[in-house]
Order: sequence, then structure tokens, then C-alpha cells
Amino acid sequence: MELNLKVASKEISQLMWSSGKTLSTAESCSAGRIATILTIPAGSSVYFKGGLVCYADEMKEKFLGVSKEIIAEKTAVCEDVARQMVIGANEMFGSDYSIAITGFAGPGGGSEESPIGTIWIAIGSKDHIKTQKVFNDLGRDENTTIATETAISMLIDFLTEELEKK
Repeated sequence: MELNLKVASKEISQLMWSSGKTLSTAESCSAGRIATILTIPAGSSVYFKGGLVCYADEMKEKFLGVSKEIIAEKTAVCEDVARQMVIGANEMFGSDYSIAITGFAGPGGGSEESPIGTIWIAIGSKDHIKTQKVFNDLGRDENTTIATETAISMLIDFLTEELEKK
């Protein structure tokens, strides 16, 4: 694992420890990479409640409460689905914050509206969710690596902003 991600995981750990808050993940195209990064620091079990890798749309619906209608209308790779994944993960794991990621990493999949390389990231609580669309068609591994790094960076910014309010 790259040094920058190890450093970021330690920063997230410090934020979570100091806040007493909890965290979970709901991952599709990243297949658990985010959860792996979050659990690098010793003691992460205190704040990391768990993660779900849900590649199949029916798993997003069944376990995270993602709307079947939204998936049918917009595909599973859209901002609405990422938001619903955050809400569902927070409910499933009883966490304060969750990070979700869904995308067409490639080489297959994609649509005219969401071509290969389109990835949506959402981070939030029950009251506040931030999203970001990432687009890079540089191949499956590079697409998921960039999205994972973006998600970790977003999480640090989100947590810093949230915890400053309190």
C-alpha cells in the first residue's frame, strides 16, 4: 500500500478517536479497498463498525435499501445511489458516518450517461451527505485506485469539517 494512504489512514484514525464517532463503508467498484485502508491503524475496531462490498444491484437494494426504481432509471452508478448507500450503511452498521462508492471501473459496463470510468463517492451522516463524481478511463485498476484515493481524501475533509462544528 502506498505511503500516502497509510498516512491518511492514521489521520482518519486520529480524527475518529478524538471524536468518539464511528464509521462504516459500502463499496461496490472498490471491492473493500476503502475498508482495508481504514483498518490499517491498530485500534481501528473502536471506531470502524464494518463494511459491505455490494457489487450486485440486488445486494444494494436488499442490504442498503437502495431504490430499485432509481437503479432502473439511472443505473447503480449515480449520485442518488451513492447517497442511499451511505444512509443504508449507517443504518446497517449503526455508524455515525459512512463512505460509499459505486462506479463503472471497466473494462465493461457503462452507459451513455455514465461511461466506463465514472465513479460516484458519497460520505455522510444521517443529516449531511457530500458527493463527488470521479471520471478517469485509465483502465480498471487505475480507475479504482484514483477513486479510492479521492474517497479517502474526501473523508478526511468531511470529518475535519464535521468535527470543527462540534
